[in-house]
Parts: sequence; structure tokens; C-alpha cells
Amino acid sequence: MATHHLTKTAYYILLALSDRERHGLGIASEVERFTEGEIVLGPGLLYGSIKRLAEEGLLEETEAVDSEQADPRRRYYRLSAAGRAALQSEVLLQSRILSEAQAKNAAQESS
Repeated sequence: MATHHLTKTAYYILLALSDRERHGLGIASEVERFTEGEIVLGPGLLYGSIKRLAEEGLLEETEAVDSEQADPRRRYYRLSAAGRAALQSEVLLQSRILSEAQAKNAAQESS
């Protein structure tokens, strides 16, 4: 199986969907939350990326499960099996890179 190499934006979107389905603005809010405001996905980048990820089969549109939060005007998305596999592959890669950076003391300030 070919490994997907995710862009940062795709990685953030898939990560935002890893625990539950969300609508577009919910995805953007989750990305902003876990990046502590470092990454803000504007509408063009967000919805263009969602469209590409759906075309690649990494996420799919779905009905909202939480009926109290469901808004019929919004589209909700979830990871597909391929999306979950691509995310897991990327997380493993990032973990290996982080381990290498730690071994090289890359985060240490130079004196």
C-alpha cells in the first residue's frame, strides 16, 4: 500500500477528526486549539483541503452523530479507514523525527 505523505494542513485536519466527526468550523477551531493559536485555517485553505482529502478518500462526509449539536446547514466530516491509516503513518513518522531531534538535543538553546 502506498504511503500518503501529508501536507501540514492535511495532517492537522486529519488529526482534528481523529477523535470524532466535526463540521468545517469545528475542524478549524480544533486545529487552532491544539496548535495554541499558531495555525489558523482560513475558509479557502480549510474547505479546499477538505475537498482534496475527500477526493483522495481520506475523509468522508457524514451525518452528525450528536443530535444536540447537529446543524442541518453544516456538513460534517470523519476519517475514512484510509485517512486513519495515513494519519497513523504520519504520527509514527513525526514520532521518529521527534526522537531523533531529542537525541541530537535540537531543542536546546545554543550558548
